[in-house]
Amino acid sequence: MKFRAHETFFIRKGWLGKGLKNVASNQNVFMGLDSVGNKINSMDELGIGANMVKSLRYWLQAVGLTEEKLVTRKIQELTTLGKIIFKNDPYIEETGTLCLLHYRLCTNKDLATAWYFFFNVFTLRSFSKDDFVQALNGYAQMNGEEVSHRSLEDDFYCIIRTYISRDRSSSIRVSPENNIDCPFGDLELIELSGKKARLSSYRKKSIGRTTLHPLIALSIILEHTDGSNEVPIGTLLNEPGSIGKAFNLDTIALSSLLSELDALGYLKIIRTAGLDVIRITCNLTPIECISKYYKSISRGSYV
Repeated sequence: MKFRAHETFFIRKGWLGKGLKNVASNQNVFMGLDSVGNKINSMDELGIGANMVKSLRYWLQAVGLTEEKLVTRKIQELTTLGKIIFKNDPYIEETGTLCLLHYRLCTNKDLATAWYFFFNVFTLRSFSKDDFVQALNGYAQMNGEEVSHRSLEDDFYCIIRTYISRDRSSSIRVSPENNIDCPFGDLELIELSGKKARLSSYRKKSIGRTTLHPLIALSIILEHTDGSNEVPIGTLLNEPGSIGKAFNLDTIALSSLLSELDALGYLKIIRTAGLDVIRITCNLTPIECISKYYKSISRGSYV
């Protein structure tokens, strides 16, 4: 479990693309070395401050774009997903890319524990800071972790700033240099629902009807089902790591999405004896779905 590894910096627009480009050209950039092992200044190479360098190094791994390995020295490499995204969407501009990275982030229990808890375990749809921090503290203690209240609060504020733009979250403490939004805010998975005195309340939102592309949704379903040909629809809605949990889907929203995938011929919805399941009818892997998605948008077609 890991808390507050972001150094209090949420992902800024442009950060992930910058990180991808630099890691692709130099696996040692975050270790302060050039490609042949000579010392360099990571801050100069990346154009950000020292704590931001640490934060970006963390975020690249938390969203599944890079992984660190120890060879003769520790290096950072692009993952398979990172390579596909770097080839097709190096500036992290496509909504499908954001959905993929959000999914990797909110299912990363080890590196992004607060995100995992928020989307997969925390059941309140409407909540306050105190609701979340108290629940997260209980979750950490249940798993044998003692975490400072400040760290839990910092994770809360970072989650909120990840999904709510600055102009929609004016009650949140921000400094002048923090006026750049996170690209994940485009997914609109959290909204500010009320403000009384100095207390704010928030609400989880289901992702928009047209925001989650069918091929991206299919890749996530296939990854979660891990080779199973038939899966209960309830599993896709309620199980930790599912598409339903990751994108705050309710029964109606998930049914609509599955019906679209059924119509496209990727799966079949089977309703018998009160047990609703889906049967996968395509032979695609999650990575093949992602590649197919990028090909479809480059052609200007839907799927």
